[in-house]
Amino acid sequence: MKVKPQSELEEIIGYHFKDAALLTEALCHSSYANEKRGVLRCNERLEFLGDSVLSIVVSNHLFRNCTELPEGELTKIRASLVCEKSLFEWAKVIGLGDFLLLGHGEDQSGGRTRPSILSDAFEAVIAAMFLDGGMDAVTPYILRFMPEHFDRPSEAFHDYKTALQEVIQQNPEERVEYVLVGEEGPDHAKQFRMEVRLNSNVIGRGVGKSKKIAEQMAAKEALMLMGEKI
Repeated sequence: MKVKPQSELEEIIGYHFKDAALLTEALCHSSYANEKRGVLRCNERLEFLGDSVLSIVVSNHLFRNCTELPEGELTKIRASLVCEKSLFEWAKVIGLGDFLLLGHGEDQSGGRTRPSILSDAFEAVIAAMFLDGGMDAVTPYILRFMPEHFDRPSEAFHDYKTALQEVIQQNPEERVEYVLVGEEGPDHAKQFRMEVRLNSNVIGRGVGKSKKIAEQMAAKEALMLMGEKI
């Protein structure tokens, strides 16, 4: 498939790199680097750093927001938020697979949807953002994905859009679209309002810190109104 331009990913994540090479490295899988014989460095070192950055941001957020929880509970919640499953789902929310640089064989064998590749790349992007803009840049990005209720952390990475699409596909003639209907707040703390429409009829509304998250929330509301289990 044709890889989408990095500028489009920057729009999705809400951060524009001063050093574009850092983002390129974050998106470069080892299979692509091997094919290019060292022209580009793969994202494995960035993934190592991103894992630590993610952990400290999440730990700090939990420490400050879950003041009544003991250490053991905080550890469990953090583990559920930074595991491969959650990173994979977060990567799908921003469409990260469409931007990855993969070797031909890896691409042909479904690498763009492989949980291990997507979760590692998500951490690599975190590291790239940290190196380019520091904690002030990467912290609000990570916190976009944190759930509102830490007793239900799985809500942070449930892919409601895919679930809704699977329901709608039962009737091939139906058409679903997501429409931005408003945005408020300064650039560093915007709130986006989206509607999901079925054949032009609004079936769900959502608000989020990014368009992708707002779409997920709109899809969640639609599923609930349809009586689907979520």
